[in-house]
Amino acid sequence: MDLSVLIRPSSLLNPAASMPHPEMLIPLATLACAATLMITSRIRADLVAVLVVLALMLSGVLSPTEALAGFSNPVVIIIACMFVVSEAIIHTGIAQRMGDLVLARGGTSEVRLLIMLMSASCLLGSFMSSTATAAIFIPIVLTVAEKAGINHKRLLIPLAVAALISGMMTLVATPPNIAVNNVLRERGLEPLSFFSFTPFGLICLALAIGFMVLCGRHLLAPQKPREERRPERSIQDLIYRYGLDQRLALLQISGTSELIDRSVARMQLAARHHLHLIALHTPSHGGGSTVPARPESVFEEGHILVVIGAVEDIERFRGNFSLIKREPPSDPALKRHFFQVIGAGEVMLTPDSSLIGKSIREIGFHTQFHCLALAIRRKGETMTTDFADEPLLFGDVLLICGAWEDILRLRQHRDQYILLTLPQDFREVVPARGRAPLALAIIAAMVGLIVCNTLPTVTAILGATVALILTRCVKPDAWFKAVDWPTIILVAGILPLATALQKTGVSTVVSHALLTEFGHSDPLLVLAVLFLVTAGIGLFLSNTPTALLAAPMAIDIGQAMGVSPQACAMTVAIACSAAFVSPLGSPVTMIVREPGGYRLMDFARVGAPLVLLCMVATVCMAWLMYLR
Repeated sequence: MDLSVLIRPSSLLNPAASMPHPEMLIPLATLACAATLMITSRIRADLVAVLVVLALMLSGVLSPTEALAGFSNPVVIIIACMFVVSEAIIHTGIAQRMGDLVLARGGTSEVRLLIMLMSASCLLGSFMSSTATAAIFIPIVLTVAEKAGINHKRLLIPLAVAALISGMMTLVATPPNIAVNNVLRERGLEPLSFFSFTPFGLICLALAIGFMVLCGRHLLAPQKPREERRPERSIQDLIYRYGLDQRLALLQISGTSELIDRSVARMQLAARHHLHLIALHTPSHGGGSTVPARPESVFEEGHILVVIGAVEDIERFRGNFSLIKREPPSDPALKRHFFQVIGAGEVMLTPDSSLIGKSIREIGFHTQFHCLALAIRRKGETMTTDFADEPLLFGDVLLICGAWEDILRLRQHRDQYILLTLPQDFREVVPARGRAPLALAIIAAMVGLIVCNTLPTVTAILGATVALILTRCVKPDAWFKAVDWPTIILVAGILPLATALQKTGVSTVVSHALLTEFGHSDPLLVLAVLFLVTAGIGLFLSNTPTALLAAPMAIDIGQAMGVSPQACAMTVAIACSAAFVSPLGSPVTMIVREPGGYRLMDFARVGAPLVLLCMVATVCMAWLMYLR
């Protein structure tokens, strides 16, 4: 059913057609309850979306077919596919190479680093999730700040701003763009093209960089950090930082050891002997081979066990099982070979993590994620012993260790935590580094097909997704986990709410109120009001629901006033990405808050001027491109 027939632009000028009706209260109450639940985070956002669908069906406002139509919407398919494209960019090392380029070219100049970081994150985010982009660049920023001797607080909010602006660059850069464009299609209007957003994004990026260089960074923190600076982030540095260098030992199995032919699971080293077994090394003249310690691994004569524990526990274990203590290798090549297989990193719990309040033992961390939790850092204090039963809190940073493939797999759990520190050793062990040119070629072909209108957007993106999986730019068993399903369900569940607001006439009433107030105003003022209203809604709802609710009304207002609906749609899309003012407005700003140690006012001081700059840029560009 074409929803545009339910609300014609002419009805917006007729007050009688906009009179409130009791049926309007149902979607309004549903919207209010959904917004409250999302703001308070008492219920997960994706579950709120499911409750919205259920409420609209039970109330009779929408039929079951209408209420569930969001799950078959092309917007949902496109968003799901873009998560897989994002995973390919990470898996093939494209993102990491961009970080290396920033490190190599940025030097120690804060201005040059700021420009390069914001430009690189914005470029990368043009073709992948803004949240994923920020998560990738957080450890890069921390490393850059350490090497350059710069306060990282002056770089992390600019990173978040650039990641958000990346959503203004292309049609597929962020879900709100796709949602807004879909509203134009539903009304039979000319949709926005793939690069229609790019001029707006480039202007906003230039203004943001200029603002950050001139005054924004100075509003955040002094140039030199007052606290002790983070040390260099390599695996070796992490070991020293957490004081584990005195707790690390190499034990070789002798021919008389009772460990021979026993499995790792059977020995239960953590529970019985208070030791963490990291890896098994088989020495040979060529250097030997190293494998991560799996529960099914079997001990053999000559194996060297890499363990972490208290000195007395290590000595007791060595004596009980006839093990020979070995000195750590001094050859850098041997260490590098070991770190090709075994990695380490720091993960930070997200505000919505279901792990909060549970202990490492209760979670079954090693069993669930195949990684060992070696320590917990909480409010500057480090726990390396007796923390297995300690309830985890938001903001806790866990030092984890395991095979690189298992550490990288943690990225699939972005709803639980983010990979805060990925040591520089990782650069040499990108899983599919050799497939980066192939991934770039597939993504370039996807963009070309969309730009040239050779294929529908959803077809081109779906085809590229399949190609990336078949060519193993994304592991076949990992693509499903790469999709952020809570986001997919959120979008699919909010789409029917926008339908209900239109069907019951709520959108008409709101649009009529705005028209009554601004109907005879200059179109530029109308666009400015639409921008501020959308940005205001974005303070309480995430950007995708904001776009789904604001876009239909904005486009209807544009048609009623004779203002280009494309200009109105673009204004809403850009405003949805301008969520700079509050850390609660977007996951992008939320995930930089803890590593940067920011307060709410830090975001407000920098965000408010940026919103106004983006509004002015958007209105001027809309006039130049659509209203002249």
